[in-house]
Amino acid sequence: MNPLRLAVVQGSTRDGRLGPVVANWLSTHATARADMTVDLIDLAETPLPTTFPELGRAPADPADRALLAAVSPRLAAADAFVVVTPEYNHSYPASLKNAIDWHGREWQAKPVGFVSYGGFSAGLRAVEHLRGVFAELHAVTVREAVGLQGVWGCFDADGKAVDPASDAAAASMLDRLAWWAEALREARAKQPYAA
Repeated sequence: MNPLRLAVVQGSTRDGRLGPVVANWLSTHATARADMTVDLIDLAETPLPTTFPELGRAPADPADRALLAAVSPRLAAADAFVVVTPEYNHSYPASLKNAIDWHGREWQAKPVGFVSYGGFSAGLRAVEHLRGVFAELHAVTVREAVGLQGVWGCFDADGKAVDPASDAAAASMLDRLAWWAEALREARAKQPYAA
């Protein structure tokens, strides 16, 4: 069996962020599966340009091209994605939108799962905004998502979830994501996707 290539996109770049703890926790779940390999893309460690070139043109600046070269091939190689996002002001961070907007074909005909976190809302408002964005990019979002309410108390000192329900939610989301990833990988192999 050819393992699915899962890209986990950690979207927060804020100082003092909990995103890496959440992303590492999810990545541990995915890595434990026989059907997945994981590439963790931390947008704080792989920043992207924030000034876009004229529509339809590649960036002229070699530094911008180098920044994109550190992320774009990794997204293109993925069979599926999990986006790890906090909720900022009822939505998701600008760093995540920037990463999404720099790419188009990389997302097409691939499934996207979500792990969101925050206070009372568990980041779910960010996920609802992201679903519409990914639909526009011809990606398939899975219904099952992981929402971590009061994230500051969700993990122990070793980065393990303190509530077994969180682990169960992650397993359920990854199961559904794997189904879609396998189905869409097979479909893309039979006929390239044309948006």
